[in-house]
Amino acid sequence: MQNILLVSHCVLNTASKVVLFTPQDMAAEEALRVRFLTEAVQKGVQLIQLPCPEFTLYGARRWGHVSNQFDNPFFRAHCRAGLQPILQQLCEYRANSERFRILGIVGIDGSPSCGVDYTCYGDWYGSFEGRTGLDQTLATCRLGPGQGVLISELTKLLQEYGLSQTVPVVGLFAPEPEKCLSLLQDLT
Repeated sequence: MQNILLVSHCVLNTASKVVLFTPQDMAAEEALRVRFLTEAVQKGVQLIQLPCPEFTLYGARRWGHVSNQFDNPFFRAHCRAGLQPILQQLCEYRANSERFRILGIVGIDGSPSCGVDYTCYGDWYGSFEGRTGLDQTLATCRLGPGQGVLISELTKLLQEYGLSQTVPVVGLFAPEPEKCLSLLQDLT
């Protein structure tokens, strides 16, 4: 039996993430990412990489965004389009359940796209040029409960395809490492 796990794009490719100028802030997430991937590979789990809608729309030189900015019909449609081939793969694996077991999906909590239990919010919009009070605008960024936009669309698609009851979606989140590691617990 092959065990299959779907992971947010940046679990396998951190080069797709927004450039961070304070890398020490991400040390705990990186340590959990490495621990999770090491355990998955050691246990023979097959990994499928989800698309990164932020990278495919805005590229490597993008600014950081918040989920409020992505919560629009255009970004949601872009997410759905990228996820369609993933759902087709899931359906094929499910149709061959004697050979394959879908363990679940791992998002990145805190992400405006891939947050599962937590995403980032803020009152961000408009041009930076000539803007006063930029520090106050940036200070509105906060972590809060909710899903990122890609995970929200993925959750809807799982329901539409009849997979929501059998495919758990969990977040990779340094303060709660047990969430993502739980998908690997009972594997040898």
